[in-house]
Amino acid sequence: MAKLTPYIFSEDSRAQAEFYTQALGGEILSVMTHGQLPDASQNMKDKVMHLSLVAGGVTFYMTDFVFGQLVPGNGINLSLEFETEAEAREAFDKLADGGVVRHPFSPAFWGALFGQLEDKYGVSWMISYEPKAGQA
Repeated sequence: MAKLTPYIFSEDSRAQAEFYTQALGGEILSVMTHGQLPDASQNMKDKVMHLSLVAGGVTFYMTDFVFGQLVPGNGINLSLEFETEAEAREAFDKLADGGVVRHPFSPAFWGALFGQLEDKYGVSWMISYEPKAGQA
């Protein structure tokens, strides 16, 4: 069995991780910089080599992209399903701050509340809440 952990390449991992922990609730667990390597170059010493965080109850890894120019892709979305409507709405609104709403958080034909956005860092998110039987 495999475990999926999203690994996000970033222009500024620290700022992006802080944004996600504020938007989704959570914390940055660890940060390792290139400066911690035995043969680190001076111009890379403050760049993040590996960052671990928990946001919205999900573990994410991040790194500063140091091999050329980072081009955000559109081939992947991070999907978060919440247990309450309030949590889902709050996460959607906070992640949308400074970003682009692709589909407003609203009722979907399959019975869930669903929204899609691209955050200010170019990461695409799908946020949903589906009431369980007996919930409204």
